[in-house]
Amino acid sequence: QVQLVESGGGLVQPGGSLRLSCAASGRTSSTYIMGWFRQAPGSEREFVAAWRGSLNTRHYADRVKGRFTISRDNAKNMVYLQMNSLQPEDTAVYYCAASRASLIVSEMSRSGNYDYWGQGTQVTVSS
Repeated sequence: QVQLVESGGGLVQPGGSLRLSCAASGRTSSTYIMGWFRQAPGSEREFVAAWRGSLNTRHYADRVKGRFTISRDNAKNMVYLQMNSLQPEDTAVYYCAASRASLIVSEMSRSGNYDYWGQGTQVTVSS
């Protein structure tokens, strides 16, 4: 089993930045694909970003491309999501996820392809 714990959420003004962290423990592997998803009230969970470390491949949702950056520290079993230029529409609960499969880019955005999930951290963008 793999345990994922997110942190770093909070309240930020429009245009501000936050860095989310995801601590992985248990039977983790550097080959796992790590992803970030988010879910706003009344909406379905949506893909934000993912990283396949074995190929150094990063994949972003169009709406966050250029503003968000996913990174990973395998030595510390940590995954990060740097979020810049935040807007009210970025308000959501953000979830860290891990996949054991060797996903191609088109598969990374599907939540059903991830095996492990964190409990989520709330991000609120408001003035």
